[in-house]
Amino acid sequence: MTAAAEFVALAQDIAAEASALAFKRRHEGVSVAASKSSPEDIVTAADREVEQLIKGRLADARPNDGFLGEETGEASSASGITWVVDPIDGTVNYLYGIPAYAVSIAVVEGEADPATWESIAGVVANPVADETFVATRGGGATLNGRALSVNRNVPLNLALTGTGFSYAAERRVVQAEVVQNLLAEVRDIRRIGSAALDLCNVAAGRIDAYYERGLNPWDLGAGALIAEEAGAIVAGFDGARYGRDLTIAAAPELFVELENALKRAGLTLD
Repeated sequence: MTAAAEFVALAQDIAAEASALAFKRRHEGVSVAASKSSPEDIVTAADREVEQLIKGRLADARPNDGFLGEETGEASSASGITWVVDPIDGTVNYLYGIPAYAVSIAVVEGEADPATWESIAGVVANPVADETFVATRGGGATLNGRALSVNRNVPLNLALTGTGFSYAAERRVVQAEVVQNLLAEVRDIRRIGSAALDLCNVAAGRIDAYYERGLNPWDLGAGALIAEEAGAIVAGFDGARYGRDLTIAAAPELFVELENALKRAGLTLD
């Protein structure tokens, strides 16, 4: 078994256990444990519990690897390998019982920084839909074992496009202006509420493209690789690496059209 296969097998096992725990806690009842960057940006007790489960399993299996989790922060790596984890991506959906949330586990070579890391493997598990997206670098992407491929040859005016919004009200106003301008150029806009699932939906052909600003490493660590391995370009403006400034995901020919449309719509990186 190759290193990537070992990593992805471990990630799948842990994601299955973690997503089952998240699902169980959701049915037991969820309450807000704390707010983070704003009152709208929340964390539940389940987020913390699920991350502790993942962190503990990884510490047992790979004690020399690094770890970056949304809730517990970063632990340095002695092996050159880092695990990037979002225990429940789509926490507000989770709070409201909307079935669009997922456990996201990525393993990368290097530091936990999208600007410099090399993704090795990624798993995104949605327990409500009983769906597990998996990818390894150079090994393709799958959904419950079925190979994935992005939609090809979709013109911009027929592109169903996903996006997300900041928790900061003043930034949402600016983002809404971009969406208003973009709506005239695409088929329609979808705002699902989970970046990990948005990227996986590009991979699965459920949407044609996706863009968002302000994403953290744990939001996109696994999903970006899954989209790439399904044939998407995942990047920022003008060939920049994807990350907090901007993440766009689409088939190569659509990527260029969407990038230009976003510039025309007024999206800037200021």
